[in-house]
Amino acid sequence: MLCLSVAPAQVIRAPQALEQAGNAIARLGSRPLIVGGDRSLAAVQPRLKSVLEGQKLKFTQISLGKDCSEASLAALKQAVAAHKADLIIGVGGGKALDAAKLVAYQCGLPVVTIPTSAATCAAWTALSNVYSEDGAFLYDVSLPHCPNLLILDYDLVQTAPRYTLVAGIGDAIAKWYEASVSSGHSEQTLIIAAVQQARVLRDILFQKSAAALQEPGSAAWREVVDATVLLAGVIGGLGGAQCRTVAAHAVHNGLTHLPIHSSIHGEKVSYGILVQLRLEEMVQGNQLAATARQQLLKFYTEIGLPQTLADLGMADITISQLQQAAEIALNPKSDIHRLPFKVVTEQLMAAMVSTTAPANSSNLNPINTNLVSEEVAQ
Repeated sequence: MLCLSVAPAQVIRAPQALEQAGNAIARLGSRPLIVGGDRSLAAVQPRLKSVLEGQKLKFTQISLGKDCSEASLAALKQAVAAHKADLIIGVGGGKALDAAKLVAYQCGLPVVTIPTSAATCAAWTALSNVYSEDGAFLYDVSLPHCPNLLILDYDLVQTAPRYTLVAGIGDAIAKWYEASVSSGHSEQTLIIAAVQQARVLRDILFQKSAAALQEPGSAAWREVVDATVLLAGVIGGLGGAQCRTVAAHAVHNGLTHLPIHSSIHGEKVSYGILVQLRLEEMVQGNQLAATARQQLLKFYTEIGLPQTLADLGMADITISQLQQAAEIALNPKSDIHRLPFKVVTEQLMAAMVSTTAPANSSNLNPINTNLVSEEVAQ
């Protein structure tokens, strides 16, 4: 049996969506536990408090801490029991929303997601990523359903720093480059639909991202926010586990294990797209991948997405750290193995240090370890 979790049961989106969501929240529970990071809770608390008090709900809040980790989840479950919560409200970015969704599932409670930025589609999806206390990706958990209610408040999202939307664009645009590889040849109706939606998403972002970033709050800005928060989630819902990530997210996962990583999710994923395309060039001699990478490099320059390890704050990465990240990205359960060819550690390392190489420089197979050393040293 194949169970699809395509969409939240209800989505409320508007400039003042929070103020319009009181009745919808109250229908789900009377004792909500609000989960979020310190900054997100502070940003939303005055408005959310007014909404909940207006519905006479007995609520309390708890700060997540730095990551959606097993320790954080254990603390959240204790808070659920202490408050006798019957509803979870997640407020914040991807990690806070992932934690809210997962603890709600573990406790058998409904969940409301309120994104405070457009950095990911976590507010939509039936999936949570779990990290270590140090921020290293450990595993993901597929959930039985999407959130019961998603509140996309444009006024709230507009208060987030510009770089969060840039990162969200990077995370969302990866849907096309990964789904077209993992599922582009599928004959299943919904997977075909998901892949084609990923192409539409890419085109929307190519066309509207620059204007959106120049005019926060504009019509173009809202369209891009909808694309990164909502449409990106639709693709995962339609395609399910068969239309998931490939090398871009695998590279992200590997980089999170390095002590020098400081960039956010979408920034590492967008860099990972370039690595994936570089692998397709180097290993397959794929000229379409070479053209796509050059197109992306131009787009990244235009909106400010990272193109190299140095752009991610990893200019001082060592050969051993690069190898560690590559080996983790290539672990046996990694989605990188959805690529239609085998990748070895040296090939991935070479791709990771040549993301901005000219389109005709695909002659890196077999890999020269000295070349990798020279690239890292530059």
